[in-house]
Amino acid sequence: MFEPRRIRHCRLCGSPVRYAVPPDDNRERAICTACGEIHYENPINVVGTVPFWGDQVLLCRRNIEPRRGLWTLPAGFLELGESTSEGALRETDEEAGARVELGALFTVLNVVAAGQVHFFYLARLQDTRFAPGPETIEARLFREHELPWDELAFRTVRETLQCYFADRARGAFGMHAADIR
Repeated sequence: MFEPRRIRHCRLCGSPVRYAVPPDDNRERAICTACGEIHYENPINVVGTVPFWGDQVLLCRRNIEPRRGLWTLPAGFLELGESTSEGALRETDEEAGARVELGALFTVLNVVAAGQVHFFYLARLQDTRFAPGPETIEARLFREHELPWDELAFRTVRETLQCYFADRARGAFGMHAADIR
């Protein structure tokens, strides 16, 4: 079972909070003991792309923890004030320095144990020039048989790549949703 991040102090006044079920609610929330503000803890959104060029996909070798040195699709946390598609484009630029034409939403993966939802969009690369940012050791293209399956950083990346190559083999791309436990 997922253990929510525990809030200790009110973000408005700094007083301690207590966990209780507020009236007309159905689960415990952090409630300020001084001003009564209710603080909600919700899942974090991760956004990214499946950048492709012909029969190849672009992966990035991580230069940060967690899982430094392992391969991933360009992705990261959604920022306030941006849509999931805007965030996916930003992350693709920041991590890979790749120019893409954003396509359809491809996977929505619920990572319940981490309190996250991962959104990956299909993205057609406009060229094969990459300029990885500081979070990436290298960015490179892989054909399916070349993928470093044992060196992938996250299960959501594995699931997304498996869906991508299965759909590519079928000749039709769908939208996929799954729970990663």
